[in-house]
Amino acid sequence: MRKERKIINTNIRLNLCDEQDRQAWEYLQTMDREKYKSYTRAVVVALNDYFSREYRNEADPYLETREKEDVFLERVETAIRDGVKESVPMAIAKNLMEMLVPFVKESVGE
Repeated sequence: MRKERKIINTNIRLNLCDEQDRQAWEYLQTMDREKYKSYTRAVVVALNDYFSREYRNEADPYLETREKEDVFLERVETAIRDGVKESVPMAIAKNLMEMLVPFVKESVGE
């Protein structure tokens, strides 16, 4: 069974002397053809992404700030986690050695 289609045809005019238009054209020329089979698919994804974000930001003006803060906090947490992974084994070894020193001295006879 054939999928129902209701197609609207429109044109996009890009002025290659305008920096934003030229950049959009370059994106279309270099897009991943496996991911986006046509200009239409790329434009649909870009428009939906842009306007959904635009409307979310209108409804919640602090959304973008919170997203940036979340990314920053994730980087901080990762750095702390990595630092702990590196330092904890050495701290445990140091504490273990400090606990064993009296026994070693006693067994050696100092």
